[in-house]
Amino acid sequence: MIDMTLEMAETAVRAAQAKARALRAPMTVTVVDEAGRLVLSARGDGTGFFSPETSRAKAMAAAAFKRRTGELADLVAKGGFWSTVPTILQGQILPTLGGSPIVKGGRVIGAIGCGGGTGEQDQECSDAGAAALAG
Repeated sequence: MIDMTLEMAETAVRAAQAKARALRAPMTVTVVDEAGRLVLSARGDGTGFFSPETSRAKAMAAAAFKRRTGELADLVAKGGFWSTVPTILQGQILPTLGGSPIVKGGRVIGAIGCGGGTGEQDQECSDAGAAALAG
């Protein structure tokens, strides 16, 4: 069942971009549904060349593994299975700071990924976007 709508994605993107403005960080924001399919991507002014791809890969990682990508980065750093996941999925996911699952009714309905600032700024923005739809 697809619960993520374009209207919801727009709300999340606006919240993430508002946080980015408060942090004075350029930010590209991407929202995917629960299966990782693109719903909306908004490239921020002044962001890097690859920020649409990295923000989507962060959103994909958060949707696929149903957790913040900061947590995934910690797992990757520990080695073992998690350190091989980015190689196995060949650029489809990016387990680094900046992705957050979007949870509604106790279920992950999608995810948001942000790229353009520092890792910490990216994570703050994705968390803000996810929080705008939490419930």
